Amino acid sequence: MIKVVVCGASGRMGQTIGRMVNESSDLELVGGINLKPGSFFGIDIAESKNAESLLQSTRPDVLIDFTIAHAAVGNVKMAARNRVALVVGTTGFTNEQKAEMQKAIQGNVPAVISSNFSMGVNIFWQLLRDAGKLLKDYDIEVIEAHHRNKKDAPSGTAKTILQILDEEAGSRKKIYGREGMTERGNEIGVHVIRGGDIVGDHKVMFSKNFETIEISHRAYDRSVFATGALHAARWVVGKKPGIYGMSDVLNLGK
Repeated sequence: MIKVVVCGASGRMGQTIGRMVNESSDLELVGGINLKPGSFFGIDIAESKNAESLLQSTRPDVLIDFTIAHAAVGNVKMAARNRVALVVGTTGFTNEQKAEMQKAIQGNVPAVISSNFSMGVNIFWQLLRDAGKLLKDYDIEVIEAHHRNKKDAPSGTAKTILQILDEEAGSRKKIYGREGMTERGNEIGVHVIRGGDIVGDHKVMFSKNFETIEISHRAYDRSVFATGALHAARWVVGKKPGIYGMSDVLNLGK
């Protein structure tokens, strides 16, 4: 059995992951971490300030983090100190925070870090690589939508989309929304929608005169992210220290 601790245990993703770990036959839920103590699925949730004691007492194999950037950095450093493998789905990190996490992880623990753990999204990214190469002469627009409580914009998934497009179609200026008299140039338009309980929609439009090609992904339930995170948790245990992506987990080529 692979022993799992979930950070952000009282949040929507934390609850979904905790439930799916609890229902799994090969994973064991041994603890949760959150700002306030409590319990989920019969397991204790430790207050954040007591998180390290929880790791030392339960000795988990892997820590799964879907929280916020500042908290995730601390959780990553804590897990690395205690030689606990990591699955990190938190987004919104600054370059400095990414460097801080990389320093803690390298040589100490294996970690799968991704802006999206949906297996479908990772295949979507792979399709975008081919599309970016073939459609580099087209106008490109990126549209993403999430629930009203999501704080970072554009989403981490959208930022990965833009990175892929820069690599495959050539770097272009990004225009975040448009207003007034604006003439279309060789930019990528980026449009962010926040509302209701939208789980996660991402679409890339490649347009030229008389035709448009669209590649899109829509998540209907958070369980798609949790399923991918659990797949990564099973995969990462026992790997060499270092940072991996879902493309490594799914054996997708760049």
